[in-house]
Parts: sequence; structure tokens; C-alpha cells
Amino acid sequence: MITIPQLGEQLTDDQIQFLQAFRKSCSHTIISMLKQSQSGHPGGSLSALDFLVLVYSFIISQTGEKIIVSNGHISPAVYSVLAEMKYIPKQEVIDTFRQVGSIFEGHITRHVAGVHYGTGPLGIGASVATGMAQAAKLAGSDETIYGVVGDGECQEGIVYEMMHNANKYQLNNLVMFMDYNAVQLSGSLEEVMPVDFPAIFKSAHWNVIDIDGHDYQSMWTALREASQEKNAPTLIIGRTIMGKGVEFMEGEGREHRATWHGNAPKPDDCDEILKGLVLSDEQRSLIDEFMSSQIKWTPEEPYASEKNFQALDIGTPTIVESDVVTDCRSAYGNALKDLADKNPSIIGMTADLGGSVKTDIMKKSHPDRVIEVGIAEQHMVSCAGGLSLSGFVPFCSTFGAFTTSRAKDMARVNDINKANVKMVSTHCGLSVGEDGPTHQAIDDMGSFHGFFHTTILEPSDPNQCDHMIRYAAKTYGNFYVRMGRAKLPVITKEDGTPFYDASYQFTPGCDLIREGFDITVLAAGPMVEKVLAVRAELEGQVSIEVISMNSLSHLNDQMVVDSLKKTGKGITIEDHNIKTGYGHTVAALLGDQEIAIKMKHMGVTEYQLSGKAQDLYKKAGLGSENIKNMVQEMTK
Repeated sequence: MITIPQLGEQLTDDQIQFLQAFRKSCSHTIISMLKQSQSGHPGGSLSALDFLVLVYSFIISQTGEKIIVSNGHISPAVYSVLAEMKYIPKQEVIDTFRQVGSIFEGHITRHVAGVHYGTGPLGIGASVATGMAQAAKLAGSDETIYGVVGDGECQEGIVYEMMHNANKYQLNNLVMFMDYNAVQLSGSLEEVMPVDFPAIFKSAHWNVIDIDGHDYQSMWTALREASQEKNAPTLIIGRTIMGKGVEFMEGEGREHRATWHGNAPKPDDCDEILKGLVLSDEQRSLIDEFMSSQIKWTPEEPYASEKNFQALDIGTPTIVESDVVTDCRSAYGNALKDLADKNPSIIGMTADLGGSVKTDIMKKSHPDRVIEVGIAEQHMVSCAGGLSLSGFVPFCSTFGAFTTSRAKDMARVNDINKANVKMVSTHCGLSVGEDGPTHQAIDDMGSFHGFFHTTILEPSDPNQCDHMIRYAAKTYGNFYVRMGRAKLPVITKEDGTPFYDASYQFTPGCDLIREGFDITVLAAGPMVEKVLAVRAELEGQVSIEVISMNSLSHLNDQMVVDSLKKTGKGITIEDHNIKTGYGHTVAALLGDQEIAIKMKHMGVTEYQLSGKAQDLYKKAGLGSENIKNMVQEMTK
């Protein structure tokens, strides 16, 4: 019987023979998958396979510790190992890989048991692994997080952001394996982009171990060394050969040619390869006996993080009185601090902007739970994804222009993974003012509007912002909450008391602020108070129904439709580009329901220059006078 070795022990001949048989069977599965699909990535799958075989069989099978494979295109290797361990059905993997309706996608996915985070866009998984390692530290766990990256992948900027953050927080529980086969998609590393990876990671103060990535004993010894590191994350550079184990692929790999990076062998060639990968009865028996007697851990069902999400204590909203003028940023910071007081799972994150986005309020009371990533927005969002799938509720904050442009890819992959990241962005819209068009986020909602698992919210005053943040905290899923920099008056009821008071129950959609019968004005964010001012000015002349839109993702269709049918005409007003914001969303809603009414859309139609916010609103046609003129024109 094959036993599990202790880290640092010399592997026995029997254990090495077992690993070789395990690898051979996985190779057979990989080639069988590619024969069926005629699509996929054999080269990297075969070069990284030895590390995966070793870690899964001798470590993960016992501990269930997480491994994040960042170079997600080597899914054939991952699926083959999971299938060999009987975590997923091998024949189904072979028969349906990359086929319509199959969970066994071309890049690894959380639909598959044993996959903790689905990857594809390069570099993201490395950052996610860092988040999971940081989560283990915060939880007081001795869990080690393993990661796998390709060598060419590490040209991505997010990897540099990740490596510095892992060093800052001394994540000695993070072990990253680099599949250094010296080949990337379009050629050799030397040809495409020569990089001295050992020197770069050493400069970031990582523990770097350089070994033969096909030598099990060398890798086992390296893993022992990594486990003994007290202060730094470890990078194991595994020198490998693309296409290892298949003679004609390996020949190309030794020459650092990219022939088999993303090309599947023809069926006839696959048949020839498979003949040499048939296990002997003894080898098959060796594997089966190990799997039946030595496996201690089995994976949770896919997406278990959502099912296991624990309800939070969201506390009591802090209500600002009607005569107070303050900003939504401060309401967010105070709500976040209150949530953190009551829930140890709340994490704050910022990218060198704590004072601007107000996470510094939480930091004063909970410095250990506010993660400062530096100017590294991409890493922040992906790291938050790892934290969120490890039991924490991260609120990551920066300016809207950065969240939705620089980190869009990372937010999109979190969306695909159904993570639980709360992205709260400040300095949105023209309220940024003097900072100019590079910082005026006027297309930010549009960046995320196509996501299926991210809710977009926008408060119209600080009281609603407080309610909104608490709602996002208690509701599983990704959120994008946008707000401006400027101070806003409190939205009130007709009796002058706060509209969003302690009894208000937030739900994404719309709020009917004032009833009317001549025209419906649908406003969002800072535009709501402007519309209310115009309504008061025109009282007795025009009856304006005012609806506050608080979510681009979940407009209350029935409220909007009923109001517009009642008044017969409407205006949408937003501090955003109407082409990708509320205006066109409402227009599409009316079109879908075949409702023909008089409708105008007011929003930002071109980049603005620097200036005070109120001046920019006037210049962009969003000042109070502009709104009044539009209402009067529409109701003539």
C-alpha cells in the first residue's frame, strides 16, 4: 500500500512509481479529451501536470487546502487530476470537454467540484490566491494556499501588484508554482518578452526555489522548504518541458517552440499517443488502491460559498437630520465602521485612497482588517474575490474611474465566479469637478451593466447610502456602489423629515419621492435634489412626479411604467453618459413593453474639463435651470 509521505521525507521508489502511474493515467485522460474536442491546450497541461499530481495526491487529498490554477487554459490537466481522484466523472470529462452544455469548459470553472476559482484571463488567479492566503491569516488558520502560474503569464501587471502585496503582508502561507517551460502562445519567452523571473520575485523579497519541475523528489523537498519559511511567500520555479511525455510534442518543447501551446493533435495522432499511455494492471491497481484507502478530503459541491454564507448583523442605520449637508462618502465610511464593529468578517480595502474613500474611518478601530494594497486597483479587486470566497465580506474602494476601467477585467471574472465582493467607488460623475475628465467617471455604470452577477447601486443622499451599504453587506453577491465627492442635502418627505429614515427598507430599484400627474422625472444620485428644487419652484404651474432611481441593474419596471403611463411624458436625468446609463435603460424598457410616450433623456454627452461641480453641471446641461427649462418645454 502506498502511504502519504511527510513533507521533507525522501520519497520511496514505490511512491515515485505511484506518482508516475498517476501522471500516465492523467496524460491518457488529457489526450482523450483533446481527441474528442479537437480544441484545447496540451503543451502547458502536460508540462504542469507533475506538480498538480504531487500536490493533489500527497497534500490536498489529506488537507483540502486550496489550489488556484491561474493559467486556466491548462484545464485538461486540472480536470484529469480531479477525475483520477474520483472527484468528477472521468468519462464525462472525456466525452464532453469543451462541448455545449458541459460544465467542463475550456478554462477551469467553479462549476466543477474541486475548483475554488475559475480562471482564464492571465494573472488574476495569482491575485485571488493571495486573497485566500490573506484570508487564512486573518482567520488564524495554518492553511497553506497553493497557486499555479504560467511563466509568460507573469508578464501581466497584476502579477507585479500581487507579488508586492504578498510580501508586504508576509504571506508565508502562499506557495506559488511557476510552470517555467519557457514558451508562451506566440513563441519562446526569449523571443516574445525575456524576463528574469527569479530576480524579479527575489527583488520583491519572495523565497525563490528553482528546481526541475518534472522531478518529484525535488518538488517535494521544495514544498518542505516553503513550509518552513517564516516571513515570505514562496515561488517554486519548476523548469519544465512543454508537451512533456508525448515524444513529438516534447521535441518541440525542448526547442522552445509554441507548436503545442494551443493546438490539439489530430485524432489519428491521439490514437498513437494513447497506445503508449495505457496503464499496466499493476499500475491501475496501485492508483485504485491509493484512491480507495488514502483519500481523506472530498470537495464541497460547486458554489458552496453562497450556500454557506452567514447572515450578518447589519445594525441600525445612522440617520442624518434634514438640516445637515454631508457627503455619501462619509456615510459609507461610518456604515462600514459600524458593520465592522459587529461582524469580524467585514474587510475594508483601499488603493492608497483611504482618506478620500473614507475607509480610514474603519481603519482607526480595526487596523488589522483594512487592507492597503497601494496603487494596485487590479490586485485589490481580484484579491477581494479570494477573500470573499474564503468567508470574508470585502468592501474594496477607490475612485469610480479606476474600478470600472483598470479593474474591469478583474470584476468581470469575480462576476463569472459568483463572488461576494462589494466595490464601493467614490468621485463618480461630474462631482469630481476640478480633477477633470480622466477622473470624472461618467461611463462607469456602463462598464458593469453587462454583468449577470453584479448589482449596480447609486444613493441619492447620505441616508440612503447608509441603508444601501448595509443591504450590500447582508446580501450575497457582487455589488458596485457609485457615489460622488460632493456634499448633498438630505432628501425629505413633504413634511420635511428625512425620506430615507430609520423605517425605510432599501431594495434595489426605484423610490417614489413625490407624486404628480403632468410629467414623470426619473432622477438618480445627485440629480434627485436638483429635481426636487425645480419641482418646488414650479409648484402650482406643473405637477411633477419624482422617482429616484437607485439601481441600474434592477429598475422597478412596474413603478416606472405605471408612472409614465399615468403622466404620458417623462425625463430621465443622471450624472452619467445616457448611452450606457439610466436613459437608454428606460428607453429599452419602454420599447420592450411597446409604450409610446414623449420622453427625453438628460445626462453627460461629452467629456468635460476641469471646474467646480455645479459649473460643470450647468455646462453639461444638468443644472437646475436646464432641468426647469426641459420640464416646461415638455409640458407646454
